[in-house]
Amino acid sequence: MKVILFGATGMLGQGVLREALSAPDVDRVLTVGRTPTGHRDKKLTDLVHQNFGDFSSAERQLTGFDACFFCLGVSSAGMKEADYRHLTYDFALAAARTLVRLNPRMTFVYVSGTGTDSSARGRVMWARVKGETENAILALPFRAAYMFRPAFVQPMHGETSRVSWYRGIYAATGWLYPVLRRFFPRYVTTTEEIGRAMLRVAREGDSKRVIENQDITALGT
Repeated sequence: MKVILFGATGMLGQGVLREALSAPDVDRVLTVGRTPTGHRDKKLTDLVHQNFGDFSSAERQLTGFDACFFCLGVSSAGMKEADYRHLTYDFALAAARTLVRLNPRMTFVYVSGTGTDSSARGRVMWARVKGETENAILALPFRAAYMFRPAFVQPMHGETSRVSWYRGIYAATGWLYPVLRRFFPRYVTTTEEIGRAMLRVAREGDSKRVIENQDITALGT
Protein backbone atom coordinates (compact mmCIF):
# COMPACT_ATOMS: atom_id res chain seq x y z
CA MET A 1 0.00 0.00 0.00
CA LYS A 2 1.21 3.49 -0.88
CA VAL A 3 0.02 6.33 1.34
CA ILE A 4 0.17 10.13 1.42
CA LEU A 5 0.25 11.91 4.77
CA PHE A 6 -0.52 15.59 5.30
CA GLY A 7 0.43 17.13 8.64
CA ALA A 8 3.16 14.63 9.50
CA THR A 9 4.97 17.07 11.81
CA GLY A 10 1.92 17.64 14.04
CA MET A 11 1.12 15.50 17.04
CA LEU A 12 -1.47 13.31 15.29
CA GLY A 13 0.55 13.15 12.11
CA GLN A 14 3.63 12.00 13.98
CA GLY A 15 1.68 9.06 15.36
CA VAL A 16 0.19 8.19 11.99
CA LEU A 17 3.61 8.38 10.35
CA ARG A 18 5.08 6.03 12.94
CA GLU A 19 2.34 3.45 12.37
CA ALA A 20 2.56 3.71 8.58
CA LEU A 21 6.33 3.25 8.55
CA SER A 22 6.08 0.23 10.84
CA ALA A 23 3.25 -1.46 8.89
CA PRO A 24 4.61 -4.34 6.79
CA ASP A 25 2.02 -3.85 4.04
CA VAL A 26 2.91 -0.17 3.53
CA ASP A 27 5.75 0.08 1.05
CA ARG A 28 5.75 3.83 0.42
CA VAL A 29 4.88 6.91 2.50
CA LEU A 30 4.87 10.39 1.00
CA THR A 31 4.55 13.27 3.46
CA VAL A 32 3.41 16.67 2.24
CA GLY A 33 4.35 19.71 4.30
CA ARG A 34 6.13 23.02 4.38
CA THR A 35 9.12 21.48 6.14
CA PRO A 36 10.71 18.00 6.05
CA THR A 37 9.79 15.55 8.80
CA GLY A 38 13.40 14.91 9.75
CA HIS A 39 12.83 11.13 9.65
CA ARG A 40 15.01 8.76 7.65
CA ASP A 41 13.40 5.60 6.37
CA LYS A 42 13.64 3.72 3.08
CA LYS A 43 9.84 3.89 2.72
CA LEU A 44 9.67 7.64 3.32
CA THR A 45 9.76 10.59 0.94
CA ASP A 46 9.15 14.17 2.09
CA LEU A 47 7.51 16.51 -0.39
CA VAL A 48 8.13 20.10 0.67
CA HIS A 49 5.31 22.23 -0.71
CA GLN A 50 4.48 25.82 0.25
CA ASN A 51 1.17 26.64 -1.44
CA PHE A 52 -1.53 24.45 0.09
CA GLY A 53 -4.16 26.12 -2.03
CA ASP A 54 -2.65 24.85 -5.28
CA PHE A 55 -1.01 21.47 -5.86
CA SER A 56 -0.72 21.68 -9.64
CA SER A 57 3.09 21.84 -9.52
CA ALA A 58 3.24 18.62 -7.47
CA GLU A 59 0.82 16.45 -9.43
CA ARG A 60 3.48 14.08 -10.72
CA GLN A 61 4.61 13.32 -7.16
CA LEU A 62 1.02 12.86 -5.96
CA THR A 63 0.05 10.17 -8.47
CA GLY A 64 -0.06 6.43 -7.83
CA PHE A 65 -1.28 6.24 -4.22
CA ASP A 66 -3.84 4.06 -2.47
CA ALA A 67 -4.69 6.19 0.57
CA CYS A 68 -4.36 9.69 1.95
CA PHE A 69 -4.38 10.55 5.66
CA PHE A 70 -5.13 14.26 6.07
CA CYS A 71 -4.02 15.24 9.59
CA LEU A 72 -3.31 18.89 8.83
CA GLY A 73 -5.17 21.34 11.02
CA VAL A 74 -5.03 24.50 13.10
CA SER A 75 -6.66 25.66 16.30
CA SER A 76 -9.57 28.04 15.82
CA ALA A 77 -8.73 29.95 19.01
CA GLY A 78 -8.63 33.67 18.31
CA MET A 79 -9.25 33.25 14.59
CA LYS A 80 -11.87 34.92 12.42
CA GLU A 81 -14.12 32.51 10.57
CA ALA A 82 -12.88 33.53 7.12
CA ASP A 83 -9.26 32.84 8.11
CA TYR A 84 -10.09 29.55 9.80
CA ARG A 85 -12.17 28.45 6.83
CA HIS A 86 -9.30 29.23 4.45
CA LEU A 87 -6.83 27.14 6.46
CA THR A 88 -9.33 24.34 7.07
CA TYR A 89 -11.82 24.02 4.22
CA ASP A 90 -9.80 25.55 1.37
CA PHE A 91 -6.59 23.63 2.10
CA ALA A 92 -8.31 20.27 2.62
CA LEU A 93 -10.44 20.61 -0.50
CA ALA A 94 -7.52 21.76 -2.66
CA ALA A 95 -5.70 18.56 -1.70
CA ALA A 96 -8.75 16.29 -1.93
CA ARG A 97 -9.88 17.56 -5.33
CA THR A 98 -6.39 17.14 -6.75
CA LEU A 99 -5.97 13.65 -5.31
CA VAL A 100 -9.36 12.30 -6.40
CA ARG A 101 -8.58 13.37 -9.96
CA LEU A 102 -5.13 11.78 -9.90
CA ASN A 103 -6.04 8.71 -7.81
CA PRO A 104 -9.77 7.95 -8.21
CA ARG A 105 -9.39 4.57 -6.45
CA MET A 106 -7.92 6.23 -3.36
CA THR A 107 -9.27 6.07 0.20
CA PHE A 108 -9.21 9.52 1.83
CA VAL A 109 -9.21 9.91 5.62
CA TYR A 110 -9.82 13.37 7.08
CA VAL A 111 -9.33 14.33 10.73
CA SER A 112 -11.91 16.69 12.20
CA GLY A 113 -12.99 16.24 15.82
CA THR A 114 -15.69 15.28 18.29
CA GLY A 115 -18.49 17.83 18.11
CA THR A 116 -18.15 18.55 14.40
CA ASP A 117 -21.42 19.92 13.07
CA SER A 118 -22.59 17.85 10.10
CA SER A 119 -25.34 20.35 9.36
CA ALA A 120 -22.68 23.07 8.90
CA ARG A 121 -25.23 25.54 10.26
CA GLY A 122 -24.65 25.56 13.99
CA ARG A 123 -23.47 28.41 16.22
CA VAL A 124 -20.00 27.00 16.97
CA MET A 125 -17.67 28.33 14.30
CA TRP A 126 -15.02 25.59 14.20
CA ALA A 127 -17.63 22.82 14.27
CA ARG A 128 -19.56 24.43 11.44
CA VAL A 129 -16.46 24.82 9.24
CA LYS A 130 -15.29 21.30 9.98
CA GLY A 131 -18.73 19.97 9.12
CA GLU A 132 -18.74 21.83 5.82
CA THR A 133 -15.31 20.38 5.08
CA GLU A 134 -16.41 16.83 5.91
CA ASN A 135 -19.49 17.12 3.72
CA ALA A 136 -17.52 18.43 0.75
CA ILE A 137 -14.96 15.62 0.97
CA LEU A 138 -17.65 12.95 1.33
CA ALA A 139 -19.26 14.28 -1.87
CA LEU A 140 -16.10 13.67 -3.91
CA PRO A 141 -15.85 10.43 -5.96
CA PHE A 142 -13.14 8.70 -3.95
CA ARG A 143 -13.29 4.91 -3.68
CA ALA A 144 -14.02 5.64 -0.01
CA ALA A 145 -13.72 8.56 2.40
CA TYR A 146 -13.80 8.52 6.20
CA MET A 147 -14.13 11.39 8.65
CA PHE A 148 -12.23 10.75 11.89
CA ARG A 149 -13.53 12.60 14.96
CA PRO A 150 -11.15 12.08 17.89
CA ALA A 151 -11.85 13.64 21.29
CA PHE A 152 -9.07 13.61 23.91
CA VAL A 153 -5.92 12.26 22.25
CA GLN A 154 -3.05 10.98 24.35
CA PRO A 155 0.30 11.29 22.54
CA MET A 156 2.42 8.13 22.57
CA HIS A 157 6.04 7.30 21.75
CA GLY A 158 7.26 10.87 22.20
CA GLU A 159 4.85 12.63 19.82
CA THR A 160 4.41 16.30 20.68
CA SER A 161 2.27 19.18 19.47
CA ARG A 162 3.88 22.05 17.58
CA VAL A 163 1.60 24.48 19.44
CA SER A 164 3.28 25.62 22.65
CA TRP A 165 0.12 26.02 24.72
CA TYR A 166 -1.04 22.55 23.64
CA ARG A 167 2.26 21.18 24.88
CA GLY A 168 1.68 22.95 28.17
CA ILE A 169 -1.78 21.44 28.52
CA TYR A 170 -0.49 17.94 27.83
CA ALA A 171 2.40 18.41 30.23
CA ALA A 172 0.02 19.51 32.98
CA THR A 173 -2.72 16.93 32.38
CA GLY A 174 -0.86 13.89 31.08
CA TRP A 175 -1.21 12.18 34.45
CA LEU A 176 -4.99 12.20 33.96
CA TYR A 177 -4.88 9.85 30.96
CA PRO A 178 -5.25 6.56 32.91
CA VAL A 179 -8.19 8.05 34.84
CA LEU A 180 -9.90 9.32 31.71
CA ARG A 181 -9.27 6.05 29.91
CA ARG A 182 -10.87 4.10 32.72
CA PHE A 183 -13.91 6.25 33.41
CA PHE A 184 -14.54 7.96 30.05
CA PRO A 185 -13.30 5.44 27.45
CA ARG A 186 -15.69 6.72 24.78
CA TYR A 187 -13.87 10.04 24.74
CA VAL A 188 -10.23 9.00 24.95
CA THR A 189 -7.90 7.61 22.30
CA THR A 190 -4.19 7.72 21.47
CA THR A 191 -2.03 8.74 18.54
CA GLU A 192 -1.12 5.07 18.14
CA GLU A 193 -4.77 3.98 17.91
CA ILE A 194 -5.56 6.74 15.42
CA GLY A 195 -2.71 5.64 13.15
CA ARG A 196 -3.70 1.99 13.33
CA ALA A 197 -7.37 2.82 12.74
CA MET A 198 -6.54 4.86 9.64
CA LEU A 199 -4.51 2.03 8.20
CA ARG A 200 -7.28 -0.44 8.96
CA VAL A 201 -10.00 1.50 7.14
CA ALA A 202 -7.61 2.00 4.21
CA ARG A 203 -7.12 -1.77 4.02
CA GLU A 204 -10.55 -3.09 4.91
CA GLY A 205 -13.02 -0.24 4.66
CA ASP A 206 -15.78 0.33 7.21
CA SER A 207 -19.56 0.58 7.14
CA LYS A 208 -19.43 3.99 8.81
CA ARG A 209 -18.21 7.09 6.99
CA VAL A 210 -18.03 9.21 10.15
CA ILE A 211 -15.71 7.52 12.63
CA GLU A 212 -16.33 8.81 16.15
CA ASN A 213 -13.82 8.53 18.98
CA GLN A 214 -15.07 5.19 20.32
CA ASP A 215 -14.95 3.78 16.77
CA ILE A 216 -11.36 4.96 16.34
CA THR A 217 -10.37 3.17 19.54
CA ALA A 218 -12.13 -0.04 18.48
CA LEU A 219 -10.52 0.00 15.03
CA GLY A 220 -7.09 0.83 16.39
CA THR A 221 -6.91 -1.57 19.31
